[in-house]
Amino acid sequence: MSIQVGQTAPDFTLKTNKMQDFALGEAKGKKNTVILFVPFAFTSG
Repeated sequence: MSIQVGQTAPDFTLKTNKMQDFALGEAKGKKNTVILFVPFAFTSG
């Protein structure tokens, strides 16, 4: 599935850095939401 610029992202759930579930739908109604994906696999960090 792909989305285009300006299109609403589909709801999904992921783990936070504290291993708690976070659903994108929980942020609905807030002005801005930024989700940062940081790849730790195969890096020295």
